[in-house]
Amino acid sequence: MKKFDRLYEGTATQGNPTLLNEIYTELYITESESGEISNEHEVRQIETQSRRAATEDTAIKCNHIFRPLPGQDKAIRTVLTKGVAGIGKTVSVQKFILDWAEGKENQDVQLIFPLPFREINLMKNKTLSLSDLLHVFFPETKEIEIYSDEYKVLFIFDGLDECRLSLNFKSKVKLCNISESASVDVLLMNLIVGNLLPSALIWITSRPAAADLIPSECVHRVTEVRGFNEPQKEEYFRKRISDQSLANRIISHLKSSRSLYIMCHIPTNIKREKDYEKKLTDEDMILKLGKVAFQQIVKGNLIFYEKDLRECGIDVTEASVYSGLCTQIFREELGLYQGKVFCFVHLSIQEHLAALYVHLSWTNHNRNVFESIIKQSLPSKVIELFQLSSSENVSLFKLHQRAVDEALKSKNGHLDLFLRFLLGLSVESHQILLQRIMKLKRSRSDSNKKTAEFIKKMIRTIDSPEKSINLFHCLNELGDRSLVEEIQQYLKSGNLGAANLSSSHWSAVVFVLLTSEEELNEFRLNKFVKVNNKTENMKVLQKLLPVIKESRSVQ
Repeated sequence: MKKFDRLYEGTATQGNPTLLNEIYTELYITESESGEISNEHEVRQIETQSRRAATEDTAIKCNHIFRPLPGQDKAIRTVLTKGVAGIGKTVSVQKFILDWAEGKENQDVQLIFPLPFREINLMKNKTLSLSDLLHVFFPETKEIEIYSDEYKVLFIFDGLDECRLSLNFKSKVKLCNISESASVDVLLMNLIVGNLLPSALIWITSRPAAADLIPSECVHRVTEVRGFNEPQKEEYFRKRISDQSLANRIISHLKSSRSLYIMCHIPTNIKREKDYEKKLTDEDMILKLGKVAFQQIVKGNLIFYEKDLRECGIDVTEASVYSGLCTQIFREELGLYQGKVFCFVHLSIQEHLAALYVHLSWTNHNRNVFESIIKQSLPSKVIELFQLSSSENVSLFKLHQRAVDEALKSKNGHLDLFLRFLLGLSVESHQILLQRIMKLKRSRSDSNKKTAEFIKKMIRTIDSPEKSINLFHCLNELGDRSLVEEIQQYLKSGNLGAANLSSSHWSAVVFVLLTSEEELNEFRLNKFVKVNNKTENMKVLQKLLPVIKESRSVQ
């Protein structure tokens, strides 16, 4: 109870604890039918999920995740809970444990072992038995015979996406005894599969992209944390902010921007220490954190280690001072196995800082940082040639073009939001906000126009509806709404079926429909196609699939 009754915002060592029970707001958690995993970027999942009505899914209370729903007769041993970064998975785990410890819920369970993956990672190369592993993390278990049937045990593995063990479910190594030694990944695999402690309950949480590390046949229920639904958003702000007139102002401000209101289903809170000695300017620190953010995002890493920070010239104590941006995670009581792991409090902050770093490297140092990533893997003679030519002016258009190309190459869209941020930073109104940290005034001439034309050309040539949707978001960032406005005219006039639309126009139709505020209750294909031409109709149908997926019924 002592350990779990408070919520720390910022780093745990920094203080500012809030009693969890005072501000905890029930999250919207649903059973996920298929358990299929989406590789789509998290922000895009958020945008599409916000369109789904609550009536479509069965809500499950966090404390009831091991209870079958009415009409289900299956016993549930292993639950996988997925949800995007910062959505409340870890806080749900904390609330589950606190309610259990206070005797309110799940009293049939005698022992709960919370084992976050970021801590298990520190044991990566150790060989030991399950009981040894538990003794390391929970020394008080030395007195307890966990393997006897008198105890009902729950293991909670939080943060599968941070797992650095190679969980091989095809491995033939079978362990049935908790005193048998093996590598930690083999122990976990045997525990999850049910060879070790078959009567134990298992709860695993993960971001969507990593959830398929556990084979579906090992999981009895997949749930999804969807954050706050509309009424819960207001409830949270009213609990969190004691001054109710301020709470009202905040709620009405959030509602004034659709994307902001959608995003605030994520209850992430950021604090930064004020009483530290300023050895560094903010600009230095932002650039250094931006460099880490960029290097790690290009590699697809969401967590990183001390050496990654040191390589970018960041002192570890500085990073924890900037704890609002970069939270230091380590547990004091692990004794021998102390290890420090870092991550940005939210993926979108990492993406934004990475974009800022790329933009400022261009304005302040005439550098295209994408080139320097290639250089790292080249022999020194080739690098010298690069340096000879680096006195030339790097054009902003070339930088943007390269960023668009890199984002389009990515299979799971991990550079999509970074690209939106990067293009947004080059707009005049943002230059004014950035002028304090921009050393040089660089001429952008007509590069934004050139970038917009290049993006339109890419929209015409790519097949992926998801990628073209992101490119439309990019055009929005650059303030180019020409394609979208043309389509809005057609939609208003109701003449879409009669118009001869190009491939990029159809992409614009999809974008307009998906970003409009109206719920997609019914999709009628005959509004979009000419009656007789079957081949043409099939092409249109294919183009409009993303809209069809989001509609409740289709004619």
